[in-house]
Amino acid sequence: MFFEILKAILMGIVEGITEWLPISSTGHMILLEQIIKFNASEEFMSMFRVVIQLGAIMAVVVLFWGKLWPFGIRHGRVASKPEVWQLWFKVVAATLPVLVISPLDDWMEAHFYNYITVAAMLILYGALFFVVENRRAAPHVSRLEQITYRDAIIIGLWQCLAIIPGTSRSGATIVGGLLLGLSRACVAEFTFYLAIPVMAGASLLKVVKFALSGAAITGSEVAVLVTGCVVAFVVSLAAIRFLMDYVKRHDFKFFGAYRIVLGIIVLAVAAVSAIA
Repeated sequence: MFFEILKAILMGIVEGITEWLPISSTGHMILLEQIIKFNASEEFMSMFRVVIQLGAIMAVVVLFWGKLWPFGIRHGRVASKPEVWQLWFKVVAATLPVLVISPLDDWMEAHFYNYITVAAMLILYGALFFVVENRRAAPHVSRLEQITYRDAIIIGLWQCLAIIPGTSRSGATIVGGLLLGLSRACVAEFTFYLAIPVMAGASLLKVVKFALSGAAITGSEVAVLVTGCVVAFVVSLAAIRFLMDYVKRHDFKFFGAYRIVLGIIVLAVAAVSAIA
């Protein structure tokens, strides 16, 4: 039990960092799962990989509560914040494309959750970061309220590409936002908000599927799940703060280089595994 909790802590740390940085949580999870093996059923692990994201989501809610809660006190009375409602409507618009393709999620995981696909997407989007940063002009959208519904839907379409393992949801939306002319800080923050409905919905769906499958969950598995979520929450707080501070002074080329190196490592691990 003790070692299972340690593994959950390690998974939570990796999730908390990689979910928000555009470096693919899936790629890191594949590598990590080669090192540590949980004493749990495959049904539980399939749910755990997704539900652990709930901790990361809560970090966004806590850090940006003032910008996300659509009500406030004005003149001693509860009043609605029109600008926050507008933001949420744009988030919903960006989420609609994901809802359309969500039925393909399990199929994509079953057929493309492998070393080759993950490595290829890591390297491809790593190269895209260099291309976009080298060719990008001065951004014309630097505030969230300047994002149009057209921008939101296009970013949502880019988010759909994250259904391919190794792409990185944040990586895809950041590339799409940069191409649209959003500033780095603006697209990063909008990406955080998009994660709330997408990841919450995916987590709920996984829990429902797990329950309907009839699989039993043990007390140790509950402890592992809770531990992973709590650690992911704490680490996400730091990761989000880091990224928002980083993009104010730097571009995304470092993450592009990191993705390319990680993709090569994934291929190397695959080659060694095949030989062994």
